[in-house]
Amino acid sequence: MYKQSVRTELKQVSSMLEDICRVILTNVPLFLFVTALLLAALTSRQALSKADHFLRWILLLPVGADALWAGLYHVLAPETAADFIGWQVSPFQFEVGVADIALGVTAIVSFWRSLDFRAAVVVYAALFYVGVVYGHINDALSTGNYAAGNIGILLVVSIVRPLLLVALLWAATRDSRIAARQTAMGDAISELDEF
Repeated sequence: MYKQSVRTELKQVSSMLEDICRVILTNVPLFLFVTALLLAALTSRQALSKADHFLRWILLLPVGADALWAGLYHVLAPETAADFIGWQVSPFQFEVGVADIALGVTAIVSFWRSLDFRAAVVVYAALFYVGVVYGHINDALSTGNYAAGNIGILLVVSIVRPLLLVALLWAATRDSRIAARQTAMGDAISELDEF
């Protein structure tokens, strides 16, 4: 009786852990997005440009880490990835996976690079996500594919990301120009003082 009770409890715990893992793994984009916003908010006190600081974190986690995750998922587990999206396995998954990996690595590297470097990553990522959104919505409307990986939290995050990336890039660029003008004005005033 005791052994049966222990087995039943272990099966329940195992099932619960499976459910938790499934929820986490199917919501990686949302988890990374929220984590990036929290980390950026917690570490932004010393940032010269809050917009650039948030842009860095968005590029690092919900773009970089998520694209790397998605790419590896498509390349290493194409059957699982296709099933989650509601698609059939395709040789194009490997190509999309490699493109995702390239975007992920580049976005991660951009965390430590210049604003110009980050701007190039934003342009590519925004265009990529617009295409992703179009593809998933078109698939849902034309084939009725309402799988969680096609129309769900992934789609919502894919809609928000390019809008936020472009807005943060615009604000960071504005902040950079203002800082450059202030520096130039400060230098000019110093030269006048020396005169």
